[in-house]
Amino acid sequence: MPHLPRFTAAAVQAAPVYLDPAATVDKAVALVREAARHGAELVVFPEVFVPGYPYWNWTMNPVQGSPWFERLYHAAVDVPGPHVDTLRDAARQAGVVLVIGVNERGGPGLGLLYNTLLIIGADGELLSAHRKLMPTWAEKLTWAQGDGSTLKVHPTGIGPLGALACGENTNPLARFTLLAQGELVHAACYIALPVGPEDYDMAESIALRTAAHCFEGKVFSVVSTSAISPEMVDLLAGDDPRVRKQLSRPHSALSGIFGPDGRAVTEPLIDEEGIVYGEIDLGRCVQPKQMHDIVGHYNRFDVFRLHVDNRPLRPLVLPEERE
Repeated sequence: MPHLPRFTAAAVQAAPVYLDPAATVDKAVALVREAARHGAELVVFPEVFVPGYPYWNWTMNPVQGSPWFERLYHAAVDVPGPHVDTLRDAARQAGVVLVIGVNERGGPGLGLLYNTLLIIGADGELLSAHRKLMPTWAEKLTWAQGDGSTLKVHPTGIGPLGALACGENTNPLARFTLLAQGELVHAACYIALPVGPEDYDMAESIALRTAAHCFEGKVFSVVSTSAISPEMVDLLAGDDPRVRKQLSRPHSALSGIFGPDGRAVTEPLIDEEGIVYGEIDLGRCVQPKQMHDIVGHYNRFDVFRLHVDNRPLRPLVLPEERE
């Protein structure tokens, strides 16, 4: 019987130093060190924490937002690159597994951006750069689609770890793909979304999605959501009271740790910046599987089968590289 780890996880709820990648990475490093001092062995940061989320896609028309897209492109992260190296060093020095979202500058050529989750081992190894499979709604104005090549679960010292970005956590097939690979610890990375429809409660939505994945898969989830700072509101809203009101809407962010029964391990944090700590005991994932094991006895694989294309998508295949 393999060892079932018990450890402390940290869910970071913080605002980036908006559109400043170096300062945001420095803030992330300081938060990693703080979490490690509190005994955390897994630290999870929000979606596209470095250097922030393109809120202008929701508050401006595409022509108005285009200069902001260019600004984001120049502030994005190269993978691999110096900002990634700094994060890898921070994980290694703190001895933590680190999950953090970045805007990744892609190729070929110029102008391509991905919404990417970096998964970094406690030894500083970059285990994965998972590109969000499908940008959500207005996000299609900024990010390209990822592919199935990084839809993987990674063996780590704190257990089998998978990660999805924001709306990917509503995709049952993406979640099942991770569960079917033996995921026991799930990192769910979000952004505060105060700009959605008036009847949409982002904090409630995050809790609902997280509870569903935990209960269905009998896993733990560490949920990290970004906060929106007053400086971000000032920069993005300017003199527009409508946008200022949108970006200041409460109940737009929730971070915390949830267990295999779907319940929060500790009280989640809503809207404010901070770090939520919670104890994860993977032994708690065993008993609930007797009732529902959707990747084992509680399924009919003669009736239902999922086929996943895990090949990297490439814009160009030369003759000598064809299968």
